[in-house]
Amino acid sequence: MELIKGYIHSTESFGTVDGPGIRFVVFMQGCPMRCKYCHNPDTWEMNTGKEVTVQQLLDEYDGCREFYKNGGITVTGGEPLMQTDFVTELFEEAKRRDIHTCLDTSGITFNPENTQKLDRLIQSTDLVMLDIKHIDAAQHKELTGHDNSDILAFARYLAENNVPMWIRHVVVPDITTDEKYLYQLGRFIGRLRSVKALDVLPYHDMGAEKYKKLGIAYPLEGTVPATDEQAKSAKEAIMRGIRDVRAKK
Repeated sequence: MELIKGYIHSTESFGTVDGPGIRFVVFMQGCPMRCKYCHNPDTWEMNTGKEVTVQQLLDEYDGCREFYKNGGITVTGGEPLMQTDFVTELFEEAKRRDIHTCLDTSGITFNPENTQKLDRLIQSTDLVMLDIKHIDAAQHKELTGHDNSDILAFARYLAENNVPMWIRHVVVPDITTDEKYLYQLGRFIGRLRSVKALDVLPYHDMGAEKYKKLGIAYPLEGTVPATDEQAKSAKEAIMRGIRDVRAKK
């Protein structure tokens, strides 16, 4: 096993919302996105945090392995694809040990012209949890600082390669609650043949305190958290789009 080192922010031993089952969650350090509702701004900076090897992480996993029988390892962020080589080595070694692997990503680093590294990574990736922040390019840029074209291309790439996906979408009042865009998002998802689940999550402001401690202005100051009812309504709009596309196939 090649000794590649990665920068991580932290690990979580008993994650229950980061893929199927109980999971060992690795939070990678570094992210180019600046999502207004990000609750981990302390993971943005590159080449900082704790430097680790694959073996160190797997040793930590093994310390609680008996609890992960129906789970596995999830790598999240930050943005894990900022350190693709390290994640690839981690996942390849995990598969040699029969450990389920899950990649939680925004897809922002995807380059349709050069997929060589990803072609290798997806061979050892059991599941991708993909955040689609907004289906409209201009509103996506306003929300995150980046266009969404490569993210949508990444979703299509995963579907074309039959990589199982869970799609995540965060409902932010007055930002991602427009039914027109939710329906369009559903129509996009409906064309992705490898999507296995859809999680529509209500925005919360629990990260605001981190911004304060870091001396960063909180971008959504004054935005009220979304309700469960708003999340339910948004999911229904997305599902209408999915059903309409699939009914025509």
